[in-house]
Amino acid sequence: MTDPMVSNVYFGLSPLWVATALLLLTYAVIISEQINRSVVTLVGAAIMVVLGVINQDEAIRGIDWNTIGLLAGMMILVSISRRSGMFQYMAIWSAKAAKAHPAGILFLLQVTTAVLSAFLDNVTTVLLIVPVTLAITKELEVPPYPFLVGEVIASNIGGTATLIGDPPNIMIGSQAGLAFDDFVVHLTPVIVVVLIAQTVMTHLLWGREMRATPAAEARVLAMVPEEAITDWLLLKQALAVLAVVLVAFVFARPLRLEPATIAMLGAAVLMLLDNWAHHTEKASHNIHQTFGDVEWITIFFFIGLFIIVHGVDVSGLLALLAGKLVAATGGDLATTGYVILWGSALLSAIIDNIPFVATMIPLMAASYGGADKIEPLWWSLSLGACLGGNGTLIGASANLTVAGIAERNGIPFRFLTYTMYAFPMMLVSIVISHVYLWWRYF
Repeated sequence: MTDPMVSNVYFGLSPLWVATALLLLTYAVIISEQINRSVVTLVGAAIMVVLGVINQDEAIRGIDWNTIGLLAGMMILVSISRRSGMFQYMAIWSAKAAKAHPAGILFLLQVTTAVLSAFLDNVTTVLLIVPVTLAITKELEVPPYPFLVGEVIASNIGGTATLIGDPPNIMIGSQAGLAFDDFVVHLTPVIVVVLIAQTVMTHLLWGREMRATPAAEARVLAMVPEEAITDWLLLKQALAVLAVVLVAFVFARPLRLEPATIAMLGAAVLMLLDNWAHHTEKASHNIHQTFGDVEWITIFFFIGLFIIVHGVDVSGLLALLAGKLVAATGGDLATTGYVILWGSALLSAIIDNIPFVATMIPLMAASYGGADKIEPLWWSLSLGACLGGNGTLIGASANLTVAGIAERNGIPFRFLTYTMYAFPMMLVSIVISHVYLWWRYF
């Protein structure tokens, strides 16, 4: 009987090999940067279905609509909030707090991003921080790229510290019966060290050489943040809706709500309030502008990538890799922990860490007699999967979200350039994690 999830591949080819070849080819074209990455993943996803690796119903099931809804909802919230002058206000306030010194602002924004990411989804955090960053760098006339890279890396680092900061942690906590305070106690100490190392590396790489002109510094220091607000009513409405949305994110599990539902409801409510305040042609204009501000290139890139990775997952490649990862350790708990840490980090840099973690969890529990007997391994998996996402541009959702916003604002965000900077930083974070696991658990 034919598996309903996997169709018969043409010419009798193995679904595993076809899916693997499509994944590698897709990544190769993305890395070449000759074709827009959203076009590449959509074509790859369509070929995956046409060749019969998965059927259309299974392809649609493979799309993480929670991520898509969260992205779209937060993009709408940010678009409307921006019109009030909120982000310009925050940019001016932050720049003045750092005495208009680019290095100080770079450090401040990284720490802020990491702290917010510990309590919010990483994508939500960067969607809130990036508009502020672009406004600051524009006023100071400094390149925004170092700030954006630093924030991407900080978001994935901060998200590793808590149960709700990153999807892999939510999955691990649910399956292993680990609570919020377990993640804080076991992961936050090493994450603080990793964040310090990352901010130091970013400063040495960019911050110490970054200078704003005296005229730009003087202009920023002379600014009055309140003057940036262009619509006080919209500002109050946006702050109220954003506050409710952020609180709902923190209490999403007790409320039995998914992040996409929260974000889309917040977006709908703020659009309604904005529309209610303008019973004119301006209301229609605002709605069109809001939907036009959604990063559709990023949205469709994710849709295509989800289908491709799901095809790879259904074909059995991820289960095969996860099984070999566990089998290679010979049953030694410490060796298993290190292999899982490094294997998860390297694989999460090139494939979505969510299906990988979903595959690893039952394999790890079954191999060692139950989820309650391997607590140190859960921390290895969390650190590897979450921090490994920093390694390449396609390693985590936050990376691609920032890249999409940057390119829309005329800032090139190339795969190879990002990897050249971020991959070594990721390796440093994994080395620190390795030492921490050895010191505390093994």
